[in-house]
Amino acid sequence: MDLKKLKEKENKDYILMNMTFKDSFPFTPPFVRVVCPVISGGYVLSGGAICMELLTPQGWSSAYSLEALIMQISATLVKGKARIQFGASSMVAYSLRRAQHSFKSLVQIHEKSGWYTPPKEDG
Repeated sequence: MDLKKLKEKENKDYILMNMTFKDSFPFTPPFVRVVCPVISGGYVLSGGAICMELLTPQGWSSAYSLEALIMQISATLVKGKARIQFGASSMVAYSLRRAQHSFKSLVQIHEKSGWYTPPKEDG
């Protein structure tokens, strides 16, 4: 529904994401972030980084294909009930620097407290 509304308002029917790969890929995960539009929920952090163990060195496997990664990100956005923030001001616009900072903080928190995996019946 949000993408339909985005198409009507801004003539866009997609979520623009960016993947950055280190020279050590596929042995290290890419850094993935939402560029636009601004999203609430869906495990999208301030700056546009995505909260997923899969995107950390601990959760990553070099066996993952990019197609599988994209499908997992899509499922995470849906499971987290991601919503487009229509009319979001430029003050909340995403940036690479903010995304990297929020992801780094998130990883540090989860390294100490672990990752929560919801029960299967929760989706």
